[in-house]
Amino acid sequence: MLREVGFGGMLFSPLVVLVPLAFALVLLTRLVLHQLDVQGLIWKHAWFEVSLFVCYLAVVVYLFGS
Repeated sequence: MLREVGFGGMLFSPLVVLVPLAFALVLLTRLVLHQLDVQGLIWKHAWFEVSLFVCYLAVVVYLFGS
């Protein structure tokens, strides 16, 4: 179950921690794809990155949500 994160006496949504983690995974994936020179095979870069972020966020929430 997802619970609030306490920081400085304030409560934050657990997504405050999980979203940057998913974003870091997207950045890492972009770096790897750039190094492998696979960027030319991706038709719409923005849609690819958004869908990759959503997939990584779903995986991170599934793994760290319980």
